[in-house]
Amino acid sequence: MEFVVREAVDDDAPNIRDVHRASIEGLAAQAYTDAQIAAWAHDRDPEQYPIDAAETYFLVAEREAQVVGFGWMKPDADDYFQTAINGEITAIYVHPTVARHGVGSRIYDELEAQAVRDGVASLGLWASRNAVPFYEAQGYTRLTDHVHEYRGETLTLVEMEKRPLR
Repeated sequence: MEFVVREAVDDDAPNIRDVHRASIEGLAAQAYTDAQIAAWAHDRDPEQYPIDAAETYFLVAEREAQVVGFGWMKPDADDYFQTAINGEITAIYVHPTVARHGVGSRIYDELEAQAVRDGVASLGLWASRNAVPFYEAQGYTRLTDHVHEYRGETLTLVEMEKRPLR
């Protein structure tokens, strides 16, 4: 399958939101209940994606001029991690129609390459349970579970880390 990965622009935000919701609704059923998925995929404001934030590197994948995936990385990790890591992968989502066709892996590779260029020595993330095998394939190890609340529903997320980077 042919697709391109590029830096996101503000006009991508509504399409990013659509991919975000479709990914959750289409790929999380083996790990979460219908109620948990509905709460997690709730209406999202396209303005909330940090496309232009100085502290993020935000990418989209396009196929035939349609956004089919996105992800972003921060070279300075937030303080909610239980392990000492430098940067974080905040999100990688792909549309269910392109799942398992290399889109997520390509987005990941580009994000990690930018982290290396930024001098990041280790990356952390909180993965949904359904995404854990994807991140393990990228070289991450599981550290601990966290309970996160979305609109009254609790979901278990898995803290993971990768060190050293490629």
